[in-house]
Amino acid sequence: MKTLFRIFWICVAALVFIFFSFASYHSTDSTEVGVRTIKWLGKRGVENRVYQPGAAYFFTPIINEWDTFDTRLQIVEMKGPRQLVIKTRDGNDLFVDVTFSYRIDPQKAPFIRQFVAQSDLELREKVFQTVARSRTRDFLGALSTDEFTHTEDRNKAVEGAKTGLQEIYDQYGIILERIAVMDYRFDPDYLKVITEKKVAEAKTLEVRAQIEAQREANKRLRNESEGKVKAFIAYTQGQFSNTVSAADADLDQKRILAEAILTEGTNTALAIIKQREAMASEGGEAQIQLAFATNLLNKRIIMIPSGGGINLQTLDLNKALESILKR
Repeated sequence: MKTLFRIFWICVAALVFIFFSFASYHSTDSTEVGVRTIKWLGKRGVENRVYQPGAAYFFTPIINEWDTFDTRLQIVEMKGPRQLVIKTRDGNDLFVDVTFSYRIDPQKAPFIRQFVAQSDLELREKVFQTVARSRTRDFLGALSTDEFTHTEDRNKAVEGAKTGLQEIYDQYGIILERIAVMDYRFDPDYLKVITEKKVAEAKTLEVRAQIEAQREANKRLRNESEGKVKAFIAYTQGQFSNTVSAADADLDQKRILAEAILTEGTNTALAIIKQREAMASEGGEAQIQLAFATNLLNKRIIMIPSGGGINLQTLDLNKALESILKR
């Protein structure tokens, strides 16, 4: 009986040992850090120590509690039913799909376990998503509808949201890596207005382009016309210059000819005046007779008397002149 009782207690002790051996085994994955919480005996509470990834640890069960936190990059997508509904500064509703990337600070794992959350799931849903949804909506809602549609303005707001969120997450041991607006949609009624506005803007741009093209065409035609006018003016000026030069040359020739005629006429007139003066002087009559005689010299003159009968006589003009000259 005593032997059986002893065997029984040995078995119980063995079972207790095995239980405590398995219950006291704790480990961390290659991307996890561990946190130990002391429930009984000694300094109770979360131990301010980070248990490194990829290791095994043994703690007395019941007295100790073990938790792990994943240090990998976590992705949170808010789209579909979980999309952000944002009211823009000018009062329009926007439905925005946003993706967040975050990770925990491994050195703050004990702090997270003690004051923030007991697990990755609780940290993700009760802390990260709650803050991200609220504060991101505030930052993006500061934009007007028109500003939100411009990538540069939207990116500035996203960067501002990241900075503002990180200031909050610093208190929880969370590192926010990235915020990205993946897509956004307008309220259907407002989308119709936006579409009509874009169509009108497109038509306006088309008309402006046509006007600008016509303006350029007019400018080209004006330049061509100005070129033709300048060429015609240059041709006309050349013709005018040639005509003036030819007229000046002809005028000079005619002036020279006129001067020559005038000179000749003047000389002739002077000669006539001299002759008249000579004729009016003594001996002028003799000179006239001499000139007359000179003109009749060697010319034969036949004199026919008048009357019924014909009496032909021959006058020797030379002899007559000689007799006149002798006088």
